[in-house]
Amino acid sequence: MKTAALIGALLVSACATSMDPSQISPFERRSIEAIVNDRAIQADIYDELHDDAELSSQTHITATAFNGILLLTGAAASEPLRSKAVGIAQLTDHVRRVHNNITIAAPSSLESRQRDARITATVTDGLRQIRTIPGFDASQVQAVTENGAVYLMGLLHRHEGAVVVNVVRYLPDVRQITTVFEYLD
Repeated sequence: MKTAALIGALLVSACATSMDPSQISPFERRSIEAIVNDRAIQADIYDELHDDAELSSQTHITATAFNGILLLTGAAASEPLRSKAVGIAQLTDHVRRVHNNITIAAPSSLESRQRDARITATVTDGLRQIRTIPGFDASQVQAVTENGAVYLMGLLHRHEGAVVVNVVRYLPDVRQITTVFEYLD
């Protein structure tokens, strides 16, 4: 199992530094440099968290970067562990701001994570149905779900953010919505 985790970390790290411009959405508002930096941030934090035996065994933390804004979600068994994870995040290159949404609790179960993945997929599908905003594409929003709470990230205009939140609000199983938008206006 340790070998699989190491291989996964190496693949994530390798992918973070290379970028095929043909894989970028034509609606992407971040620069290629920002996208590469975001991937590197996530890979670096993943490596740091998993290399620390205490954090690796007593937390389940997801780090999501969008335009240098870092969202930490998940659970840590104690406040010192949460603080340690946040400290790692704050010292990571290219991180402009950290949003700490790590709860003090036992790491979530596989069943809970699978349920959250289904909610995230539902959110993404719901965002693909938005037709009222000219030029809007679902890829402009990054959705993360933790314990039924949906976190929305992206570079949006305020009216786009309002529509996105309104769509997500009515989706099944969404317990809470937190926006981590950077507004363009």
